[in-house]
Amino acid sequence: MMTFIYVFLIVLSFSAFYPFWNALVISFNLGIDTSKGGVTFWPRVFTWENYEIVFKDDRLINGFFVSVSRTVVGTISAILMTAILAYGMSKRELIGKNYFMFFFVFTMYFGGGLIPTYLLISSLGLMNKFLVFIIPALISVWNMIIFRTFFKGLPVGLEESAQIDGATNWGIFFRIVLPLSGPVIATLSLFTAVSHWNDWFTPSIYITNEKLVPIQTMLRQILNANIVTEMSNNIDTASQARIDAMRTITTKSLTMATMMVATLPIVMVYPFVQKYFVKGVLIGSLKE
Repeated sequence: MMTFIYVFLIVLSFSAFYPFWNALVISFNLGIDTSKGGVTFWPRVFTWENYEIVFKDDRLINGFFVSVSRTVVGTISAILMTAILAYGMSKRELIGKNYFMFFFVFTMYFGGGLIPTYLLISSLGLMNKFLVFIIPALISVWNMIIFRTFFKGLPVGLEESAQIDGATNWGIFFRIVLPLSGPVIATLSLFTAVSHWNDWFTPSIYITNEKLVPIQTMLRQILNANIVTEMSNNIDTASQARIDAMRTITTKSLTMATMMVATLPIVMVYPFVQKYFVKGVLIGSLKE
């Protein structure tokens, strides 16, 4: 029985990991050779050409830094604002907290739709602004509920002792509550960071300035018919060898290389916060 379980888990793990591995293999394989099929576990004709085009294209490099900046700023600001809101909502003496909670939860199930949201973003002057990535995502109701439940589970004596020592509400929050919330902060920060990093839809609606387009949206644009030619033209074509190399690039090989560049940074974050997943989410969702 144990042998069957181990075999099943190995097969399941392999089926989940293989698509990512195959994309990595294709990104290192000659594009024109990949189009013939049969590239599975190892590059058949190894090349760096796909990555050379990616890293020599200014738009993709700029898009990568836009994604990094958006993820860092957006995650820090969203976690901080959500935690502050949740801390206030966790107070039993807060007047009208049930009504506030109702309106917060209401927004989880009902939204205004794309057109009203677009009109709102436009009226706020956020079109083609970096803040369009940050301000609309400052508060997550789901994360607020998890924070709130965790804060309500903290011993009341901690805050009472701090108040006796003269600490203000802000001092209690930043010097006592937040340091004790490490597992929840780590877990929700990862979820928020992944959401920011993978979001391609927001810039495709609200951003037309090429300098503010993140790499995920650029990855989507690579699937367009002419982008491979446009990116290839950014490469130094002084030598005949370089010209011949560009002819081997295909949309699929370039897409896989860009996908690796867009995926690996956020994947590398997981091992550092994985140990907080179960502890953070369970503490924040089960204690009341």
